Amino acid sequence: MSQGSSMEAIETASRDEIAALQLERLQKSLRHAYANVAHTRAKFDAAGVHPDDLKSLADLAKFPFTTKSDLRDTYPFGMFAVPMDDVVRVHASSGTTGKPTVVGYTRNDIDTWAGIVARSIRAAGGTRKDIIHVTHGYGLFTGGLGVHYGAERVGCTVVPVSGGQTERQVQLIQDFKPTMIVGTPSYVLNIVDEFERQGLDPAKSSLQRGMFGAEPWGEEMRRELETRLGIAAMDLYGLSEVIGPGVACECIESRDGPTIWEDHFYPEIIDPETGKVLPDGAQGELVFTSLTKEALPIVRYRTRDLTRLLPPSARSFRRIGKITGRSDDMLIIRGVNLFPSQIEEFILKTPKLSPHYVLEVSRRGHMDDLAVRVEIKPEFAASAADREAAARELQHHIKSYIGINTKVEVADVGAVERSTGKAKRVIDLRTK
Repeated sequence: MSQGSSMEAIETASRDEIAALQLERLQKSLRHAYANVAHTRAKFDAAGVHPDDLKSLADLAKFPFTTKSDLRDTYPFGMFAVPMDDVVRVHASSGTTGKPTVVGYTRNDIDTWAGIVARSIRAAGGTRKDIIHVTHGYGLFTGGLGVHYGAERVGCTVVPVSGGQTERQVQLIQDFKPTMIVGTPSYVLNIVDEFERQGLDPAKSSLQRGMFGAEPWGEEMRRELETRLGIAAMDLYGLSEVIGPGVACECIESRDGPTIWEDHFYPEIIDPETGKVLPDGAQGELVFTSLTKEALPIVRYRTRDLTRLLPPSARSFRRIGKITGRSDDMLIIRGVNLFPSQIEEFILKTPKLSPHYVLEVSRRGHMDDLAVRVEIKPEFAASAADREAAARELQHHIKSYIGINTKVEVADVGAVERSTGKAKRVIDLRTK
């Protein structure tokens, strides 16, 4: 990267140059995984494919998928492709739905990761003059340390606050005057609420830009963040199995969907039912193959995120559309498919309701019922008429656009449990 440019040469390369680099790196990565991961080798052999069968990028469709269950079945280190002597760090998921998924990094992997997060921060308008307030959790979660190393690579001043202690977060923003904030959108909105509870205007803080990820969020949430916090909000996409935060990031010039760093991660969109690869522009499940990872090369990892591949805009790499939901988060209520993010969009369009909500699914006889518990905004809390009107408006939107009847409870301010990381949006009360 030249001194006078904030972009690396590959970010403005031709599509032919990018494809040639991807093919070379993909061939090397498949050989590395096949030679060093017994589980991957067994899956390739069972599917009747060998790394040498990859002659073009399109040939990747011949190879088997990797899923979260592969990582759980080989817990803890069975998917690692290097000796533990070469692994300098491990991270892991929370394991709330089973064994955690464990990921490992060599020294080169950590360097690569810091590089792509640094690239993401620069794409979001960050420079060495920025002070970055990081609210992602540190520890086994990849968010905090992933962003931290990348921000230091840019030369930013990092404030490693992590999550929680929301009153203190406000105090530190007031005192340290950061220019960027990173976190989940739901938790940063908790900070915004705390500003207002203290009688402070969050839009008058020093913050100018924000990078938000680790949970799906839509354009209504972007407007909420940008309006109340007075910032430009960018989508930072990643997941631990692929590397962590920094797989893709929105560019401040366009803010039109995260740009995938395609020199390190090869994307595909598949039909989630059949596994067939879909053309760019079609809606489906996002799949990633790592191109440069050493400790944990991942082949055709099914992210479960539903989106589409879009053409390049601010950089030479393709983009992904807003994640509309996850295939494993989809609820089926009385034969109708819906995602929590759809309900969130309607809540944010209802002026008297706050973004804090939870969905409760229960079963009455053989029928499933959906209840929405959502908080009233503080300025409307004293009026029973305002609560009733907001509940009716939300019920109407859900019935009109999704096609199901719902019970809506408009709760007091603070009644919905707050999260310091990823928000828990669904409580399933059905008998397992």
